[in-house]
Amino acid sequence: MAIPKEVLQEAIALNPTEKAKLIDLLVTSLDKPDKDIDKLWANEAESRLSAYKQGKLKSKTLEEVLSKYK
Repeated sequence: MAIPKEVLQEAIALNPTEKAKLIDLLVTSLDKPDKDIDKLWANEAESRLSAYKQGKLKSKTLEEVLSKYK
């Protein structure tokens, strides 16, 4: 679906604060709860926690994780 030119022109004409609010509303509209995805993530978290407790998964410090982004 193409964005109507009028909508795009109005959005571009907004001041920065109004643009930020519009962006926030648009992003929020995409964040709909999905029970299937939530269940998959819960299962993944439980699996990782179990593996960690059994010594099958090692942890890293925050510094180790962030060091690759420096």
